[in-house]
Amino acid sequence: MATHRGRWTLRDRAEEVLRALPVTVAPGTAALTVRLDYPRDAGVLDLGCLGPAGFRGWSGGARDGYTITADWATPGYLPGELEPGEWQVLLRLHRIPPDGLDFEVTATTGTTRSAPPASTAAPERPERPPRRALPQVDGRRWLAGDLHAHTVHSDGTQTVDELAALAVSRGLDFLAVTDHNTVSHHPWLPASARRYGITLVPGQEVTTDRGHANVFGPVGWIDFRQPAESWLGAAERAGGLLSINHPLAADCAWRQPVTTRARLVEVWHSGWWDRTWGAPLAWAQAWRPDVVPVGGSDFHSPGADAPPGTPTTWVLVDGDPADEAAVRDALAAGRTAVSAGPDAPLLLRLGDELLALDADGALLGYPDGRHRVVRGDRCLLPAADGLHVLESHRMEVIALCS
Repeated sequence: MATHRGRWTLRDRAEEVLRALPVTVAPGTAALTVRLDYPRDAGVLDLGCLGPAGFRGWSGGARDGYTITADWATPGYLPGELEPGEWQVLLRLHRIPPDGLDFEVTATTGTTRSAPPASTAAPERPERPPRRALPQVDGRRWLAGDLHAHTVHSDGTQTVDELAALAVSRGLDFLAVTDHNTVSHHPWLPASARRYGITLVPGQEVTTDRGHANVFGPVGWIDFRQPAESWLGAAERAGGLLSINHPLAADCAWRQPVTTRARLVEVWHSGWWDRTWGAPLAWAQAWRPDVVPVGGSDFHSPGADAPPGTPTTWVLVDGDPADEAAVRDALAAGRTAVSAGPDAPLLLRLGDELLALDADGALLGYPDGRHRVVRGDRCLLPAADGLHVLESHRMEVIALCS
């Protein structure tokens, strides 16, 4: 057993926010269990793990410990043989009070393979609400989804199965599962997608104190410790996509310095509760002129967050709609729209035209600042290049499309 104890100070945080505490794993070790103790009412320490071969997991501030074995691991961590050598318990000094924060880390190793905790029974497949009647475009079809959601693999409370079932009950066709700084949920997605009849996009929310970004695709772990400039390149080299998350959100607003700006931006986040506040649109249009707007509920727990699909991101897919790569291809091509929910007023691009649905009396805002009034519940209007916005008479954003 190895124990590290001490007191983190604000000076420690200023010098280096991420700390690594060594743990020796001997040959033949079958299980590693780590326990973190500190006064949670005083501050926040994030928790993770590196093995000699690299990343083995991250749980941020959501857990006070983890176990890794060859056959199973605490959600957020990767199972697999425990290679002998020096492992590292990662601690991020997320919130340190002025008088410091006492902590204790205990790491225990064993040679006996332990049984995994009892698993939660998978919920029944719910009935999906009827899909909206939407026109195809050159053989492509519109899918409704959500690009930001969490499970027990980070700070969510639902399993992958529970989240998938909830998304289906909300009328979604696809869902990106974007747990923080981990890919431990990725192996669970294909079976859950088949079980519930929904396309699950493997994602990860690269999370730092100066901004968050979602990476979509089976690209492997993106190292959040590296400069943000490297995240986009790492994602794209592996065939994935990166989206800037909730860029104006309180203490996790985007403040990372980058020279290459991702085209995808989570313009509409569930935290945009007053949509007469135009700052998210102003930020996105200043970010880059060809920005592709997406939306995300950032769902964590029933009753505590906006449910999946609030807002809803629509993508115009080419090919098999059950293939998560088709969703990513549509995002990469900029074929997106965002609405407040699956059944809310909607603005879709149909080539050189826009289709406004269930938006009679709304204002259509063009990229150059012009406006036109929508007449009828199914109205065709000319399109321009850039971001289009449906607004109420109060200038409240109702829907977006690229």
